[in-house]
Amino acid sequence: MIRISLILALVAALAVGGINFFVVKEKINTLVTDRNTQREGWHATQAALAKTNAVLVKTEATLKQTEQDLADTQSERDKAVATATAQTKRANDLSDKLVTTTTERDDARNELAAYKTTGFTAEQVAKLGRTLKEKDDMIEAGNLEKAVLQKSIARLRTQLEVFVGTNTVITLRADLKGKILVVDPKWDFVVLDIGDDQGLKQDSELLVSRNGKLVAKVIVRTLEKGRSIANVVPGWKLGEVIEGDEVSPAHPAS
Repeated sequence: MIRISLILALVAALAVGGINFFVVKEKINTLVTDRNTQREGWHATQAALAKTNAVLVKTEATLKQTEQDLADTQSERDKAVATATAQTKRANDLSDKLVTTTTERDDARNELAAYKTTGFTAEQVAKLGRTLKEKDDMIEAGNLEKAVLQKSIARLRTQLEVFVGTNTVITLRADLKGKILVVDPKWDFVVLDIGDDQGLKQDSELLVSRNGKLVAKVIVRTLEKGRSIANVVPGWKLGEVIEGDEVSPAHPAS
């Protein structure tokens, strides 16, 4: 009887031990799974942190570059304001000088007319004629210089409007037309056969077309008397730009 009891007790102990083993094993598996999940979460957090730090570094670099660009733009604006002021003063001085010269010329003409009717000598009349010629030449030169100054002032005012943000769209004569002389596909710039003399303006935009179809849009970056250099505007290149393509104002004046 005692032996049977011992056997039953042993069997019961083994059964309990087996049950405990499976319970403990299940808990261990659960703990391992939780540990792996936490480890994966930690790695994911570290990766996200590294990515956030990289974005932060890039953002700081962009902010520094933006601040530098703003400082450069303000410096360019100040230079343009100073130049425009000086050019305007020069134009005003020239206008006053032209008025004085014109008055002197008219007085000389009146004197010449008086000489002819009063019988002055030929030498006196010739001297007065030379004086009139000199005055006419001075007036013509002054008018040419005034036209150049007025064109320069208009260009500076356009630049100032862009700097201060009052006019981000630069208008051109509606009848202004030109053609592309040279194309650089590597750097996306073109050379045009029109420039300052034809009324083109710095930073103005032109539409490039071929056979009536829009090909691209360009913006003028370098302006000369009879030609200019323009860059293709990103996102506006609908086809390959070639020599001979026509250009016209993207923002014609009404």
